[in-house]
Amino acid sequence: MSAVLSRWLVPWLLLVVLCLPQAPARAEEIAGTLGAVGSDTMAGLMLRWGEALTRQHPGIRLQLQASGSASAPPALVAGTTRLGPMSRPMNEAERRAFIERHGYPPRELAVARDALVVVVHRHNPLESLGRRELDAIFSDSRRCGAREGIQRWRQLGLDRPEGRIRLHGRNAASGTQGLFRRIALCDGHFRPEINEYPGSAAVVAAVAEDPRAIGYAGLNHLTPGVKALARRDASGTRHFPDPEAVRRGDYALSRDLYLYLNLPPGESLPAAERAFLDLVLSPAGQAIVEELGFVALPEARRLRQRRGLALDETGR
Repeated sequence: MSAVLSRWLVPWLLLVVLCLPQAPARAEEIAGTLGAVGSDTMAGLMLRWGEALTRQHPGIRLQLQASGSASAPPALVAGTTRLGPMSRPMNEAERRAFIERHGYPPRELAVARDALVVVVHRHNPLESLGRRELDAIFSDSRRCGAREGIQRWRQLGLDRPEGRIRLHGRNAASGTQGLFRRIALCDGHFRPEINEYPGSAAVVAAVAEDPRAIGYAGLNHLTPGVKALARRDASGTRHFPDPEAVRRGDYALSRDLYLYLNLPPGESLPAAERAFLDLVLSPAGQAIVEELGFVALPEARRLRQRRGLALDETGR
């Protein structure tokens, strides 16, 4: 190339290079292991959120121990986890133990809505139960006002199934059992003959196999083998756990699902936890909630919690 051509061409080549679009700076890769200990009801939800997070940030992995809501507070107190999924709110003793250990309260986030349903075998003709009937079936204390216990199907006016009612429910580590006892049994006591299970799926499976069975479980665990009963109020009106009723809290056995965080006041979330909560409280995270049969948070509440965590308000 001649010296004249070189002097003419080089400045133009430099100009072209400078005008080319620049590749965006690569965001700092987030990596780490997120540990979570708590609710069995929320196990599928947590795992799906974890899978979605790993697709966004391949360096993050979620490790979940789903041993029941009652296992979350001790793990948070001991510091073996910073995330505690619970299908009920922490009670005062659990909250006090956390504060005594760490010097500040746990951070509570509602991440989804859920409801409990009473289920019978798919061929059972029963359609609904009132509160007193429900209490008389599952409880031996009858604090809701029933005059006598209900132990046989004929006491409900049914010709079939015949014989004794077989009871199925959750174990004491479950937030599901606590909510059912508080609302359906008026804080009464369960009958000693109830068969207890660590997960709602096992309750539903047991009821589906036995025409004489009745149980209670989370809304998202229903299968074709069982029928969900309506709740009948004092006027005889039947109430079903449709999504809007659950979202508003109009269905008596509806509830929040929670994530409890060990987050000292004034401190920012660690990067991996921030990415996880950003996903959970995003439209994409709430879409996963609905895909799994739960109910998404009201929009105003979702955005309010994002602001409280200093996440962007657009909610990806």
